[in-house]
Amino acid sequence: QVQLVESGGGLVQTGDSLRLSCAASGRTFTDYAMGWFRQTPGQEREFVAAIDWSGNRIVKSDSVKDRFTISRDNAKNTLYLQMNSLKPEDTGVYYCAARRSMVVATTTRYDYWGQGTQVTVSS
Repeated sequence: QVQLVESGGGLVQTGDSLRLSCAASGRTFTDYAMGWFRQTPGQEREFVAAIDWSGNRIVKSDSVKDRFTISRDNAKNTLYLQMNSLKPEDTGVYYCAARRSMVVATTTRYDYWGQGTQVTVSS
């Protein structure tokens, strides 16, 4: 089992920045590719960004490509999402996820999920 706990969400204004963190425990962190997803009520969970175990392979959705940065600190068993130039359409619950694989994935085929952290961007 892998336990994932997100933090760092909040209410911000358009153009502001936030950094989300995801603390992992339970298994060897470097055995897992990690991802961030977001979801709004009535919508499917949407891929945001993913990173492989080493941090060398990163994939991001087109909607966040130039504004968000995904990273991981394997010594701290922590995943990050730096979000800059936030827009109202970035509002949602952000989830981190772990996938026991060397390969990143943009689908929801992840093995473990956190409980999510709310991000609200006001206009």
